[in-house]
Amino acid sequence: MRRGIGVLVIGVVLLGGAVTASAASPWAKESTYTAQVGGKLRYGLTNTLLGWTSLFREPMEASQAGENVFGGIARGIWNAAGQTVGGAAHTVTFFIPAIDVPLPEGGTDLLQ
Repeated sequence: MRRGIGVLVIGVVLLGGAVTASAASPWAKESTYTAQVGGKLRYGLTNTLLGWTSLFREPMEASQAGENVFGGIARGIWNAAGQTVGGAAHTVTFFIPAIDVPLPEGGTDLLQ
């Protein structure tokens, strides 16, 4: 248990430094505690379970836009790791809306 929390904290610290310029999460705009907690839990679960899809989405989008596919692959790996780990951080801390970990590209948008 302690090891898992340590890994989560390290992941959040590493991701937080790289994506500090990201906008606030969509659930943070809610006005009530209940709405924020529910939105944060939904956002966290979505990114935890679907963050890996960036591995395929980013290279495909790069190819369709005529960009470098290898850049899309690198972006996909970065986004998949960041969205999955960040989503797990949101899920674990859903009851504390003051903690908002910015995710690469604002998180996955598959269910929005």
